[in-house]
Amino acid sequence: MDQMPVGARTYRAPTGIAVLVACAAIAVFLLGDAVIRGSWGLMLLLAPWVLLVLWLIYVISVVSMVHVDEEGARVQNFLRRTRFGWRRVTELDLRWQLDFTLDDGRSLACWGGPGRIQSPRMKRSGELNVPQSLQTLTDVRARWENAIERPAGAVGEGADAPIRRSWDWPALGALAVIVVWAAIAIAVTR
Repeated sequence: MDQMPVGARTYRAPTGIAVLVACAAIAVFLLGDAVIRGSWGLMLLLAPWVLLVLWLIYVISVVSMVHVDEEGARVQNFLRRTRFGWRRVTELDLRWQLDFTLDDGRSLACWGGPGRIQSPRMKRSGELNVPQSLQTLTDVRARWENAIERPAGAVGEGADAPIRRSWDWPALGALAVIVVWAAIAIAVTR
């Protein structure tokens, strides 16, 4: 490749944040209504259930993403995170979503990244309209190929980084707080 992509990029579902903001507004309305019609105590008893739904919406629609830079990629599917250097990738494709095949033999589908390839379409002006998913695949593939073409150590130790899998501990911590709060709310109301 003759041109190296510059800067890190994060790809996620385009509607995820909009859905979360709309649901957060509804949650604020519901909790505010509980304060106005009832009391602060009632709102505190209802809040964990509203927050649990909001947490689920966050995990389903926002948290899944693909982050790429010059050294490798970080993929988060729901609460599972995978980080790897570009030299760990053996194949890269875009089917229904971006798919990495890693050198440990496992395939990693990116649920929050770009979606299915659509056919390029011609505009009336004769210009070709390339779908965003195809542009994203081209960008990610260019980063991968640039990292592989450089000698080991030239890209940085991150390109040779091992595959690391972990959990999204902050999101799991928030879930634990909500579950404890819900348990307290149940204990108080019984």
